[in-house]
Amino acid sequence: MAPKWRELADKLAEQIRNGDYAPGARLPQIRELVDAGEGSKATVHAAYKALEAEGLVTSSRGHGTVVRERAPLKRLGIARYDKAKWRDGDEVAFIADRVASGRAYKRNEQTQSVSRVPATAAVAAAHGLPEGADVYARARLVKEGDQPTHTLTSYYRPEHVEGTRIVDPTPGPAGKGGGFRVLYDAGYEIDHMREELFARAAKPDEADQLKLMPGEWVVELHRTTYTADGTVVEFAIGIHAATRFAWAYDFKVPDSAAEETQ
Repeated sequence: MAPKWRELADKLAEQIRNGDYAPGARLPQIRELVDAGEGSKATVHAAYKALEAEGLVTSSRGHGTVVRERAPLKRLGIARYDKAKWRDGDEVAFIADRVASGRAYKRNEQTQSVSRVPATAAVAAAHGLPEGADVYARARLVKEGDQPTHTLTSYYRPEHVEGTRIVDPTPGPAGKGGGFRVLYDAGYEIDHMREELFARAAKPDEADQLKLMPGEWVVELHRTTYTADGTVVEFAIGIHAATRFAWAYDFKVPDSAAEETQ
């Protein structure tokens, strides 16, 4: 059975989604829910913290716990990688999501660390390397204000990125246009991608980094990026707080039977 705080958090979340508590409305004070038999002070406090971590409410001294006005970030699918955004402009993927969601952003809301590491089995398989071969790992933590939204770690072959801005740990995207523009300038124009998504409970270190309550879920993304000749130039693993994103995909529906007759 779910713990009492989780049951209460789910109950309140359902009321928020049903409109019983409108955006901007204040939830009952903790003492009021305790007196109503919803649980102990610790139970109600944990439920409210869960709702805050899930992006449904905000809490502040003097204002109590208030239903958030903001909807989850729109995480674009194909459109976030439009070459015109990063090749001809400076709209890297996380910024494209903010623009599509009508939300403000700062470039330094993406922090990063860069290191040369042995390839794990998954990274090695994606790049066609032996397990343990050297790769560059560019790990980013992206926030919206003070709230983390996701992490993304990209893995590159050293010969593709050595000496480029991709291996510079300065906060923010890797210069104008970000990492894809760096690869483009180095002669590795991206052509197509494969994305795989997995939903699961957050691991303890992920929950800590993304400020999630224990047991909250994340969406794990595996992205493999290719040039036109099939060379893998990036393999990335992203961990997204599940309740802080709405995933949007817009694409042309294929007709393989028609293609075979051409």
